[in-house]
Amino acid sequence: MKQTSGIAKNSAMLMAMNIAKMIFPLLTLPYLTRVLSTDCYGSVVYVKSVTTYLQLLVDFGFVLSATKEIVRVRHDKAAQEKIMGDVLLARLWLAGAALVILVVLTAVLPILRARPLLSLLSFLPVFLTLFLFDFLFRGMERMEAIALRFVVMRGIATALTFVLIRSDADVLLIPLLDTLGSLAAVLMVFPQLHRLGLHVRLSRNASAAWAMLKDSAVYFASNVASTSFSALNTLLLGIILTTQEVAYWGVCIQAVAAVQALYTPITDSLYPVMVRERRFSRIVKAVRLFLPLVLAGCAAAYFLADFGIVLMGGQAYAPAARIFRYLIPVLFFSFFALLFGWPTLGAIDCNAETSRSTVYALSFQVLGLLALLWTGCYSLVAVALLRSATEVVLCGIRMLYIRKNIHAFADRGGSAE
Repeated sequence: MKQTSGIAKNSAMLMAMNIAKMIFPLLTLPYLTRVLSTDCYGSVVYVKSVTTYLQLLVDFGFVLSATKEIVRVRHDKAAQEKIMGDVLLARLWLAGAALVILVVLTAVLPILRARPLLSLLSFLPVFLTLFLFDFLFRGMERMEAIALRFVVMRGIATALTFVLIRSDADVLLIPLLDTLGSLAAVLMVFPQLHRLGLHVRLSRNASAAWAMLKDSAVYFASNVASTSFSALNTLLLGIILTTQEVAYWGVCIQAVAAVQALYTPITDSLYPVMVRERRFSRIVKAVRLFLPLVLAGCAAAYFLADFGIVLMGGQAYAPAARIFRYLIPVLFFSFFALLFGWPTLGAIDCNAETSRSTVYALSFQVLGLLALLWTGCYSLVAVALLRSATEVVLCGIRMLYIRKNIHAFADRGGSAE
């Protein structure tokens, strides 16, 4: 009963955080699309797609690999501090590499080259995430700490957006406000660590930090591939199509992300529990519980697409509603792709299979994009249809891997260790 209560509490905290992830962008998006020109907003969307990759590089999958390590040493403070120090050193290396990559991309990509300060300032919030140590709090199942920091971080940036951003001339304030919010979140971390009796000590053991990087590489590959499903499309759109079309795509992807933000609390709270228990019955219960809700949500999204897109972006973005409807299969299949990923396959140490499924699905998408370019059929509609097909492929591959490894679960004949 106590364990069930803990799962419910962590799910509630993560649900609150992900509702905030959904609400804050939905508050600012209608405002920004109205005070910024479509070209300027398209540039903002494009820069964010680039920094998404940089954030993935800096994170490097530690939110999964290091979380698993924290779960295993949850009663050993010295071991926890060592993990924190090793991860921090590794992420500092990654941040340096990410900055170099951003400078090169800013010199090469036309949209970034047109707004170099916007690109470089957008790296500051990415760098500050080094000091949030989310993996520690996830591993210790202290989700309320993560949720509180996120609400403060995004709340500050959102409130000041309405006060300070009035036109295209204020676009540089967007990354600066994100930086201010991130800094406030970082300042909240240290009292939280103090209450846990933990201290941050940068590791001097380069080999240990390197070992952490190698262990996390499989998670990183999977996360990059899964994020590439949308971010890669945005990058290519910015090269091939207009910034206005990038803006349309950005509004659609923001709407999809808002719905998906409701999925991650379930998978995030299940992950540490599944690592401990390895019981497939928990996954079955989750499917039975949420399948009707996901179906109902997808139906509502289809019929309310016109109203929702215009509400989010204004009348100028009305053509994007058609694109959004082609993305609705993503809303359905992404829930199960997430559920069958790390909380299911990852919990039974099928890390390679989880990553391979993502890479295979990404390969399908890349081949599809090449086919569209080769045949001259590249368009927003075609990319949206391909994105939906890719999610179906990902979900299907993971289901096949689960079937192949079903006996690894504790309640299907496997070990609980």
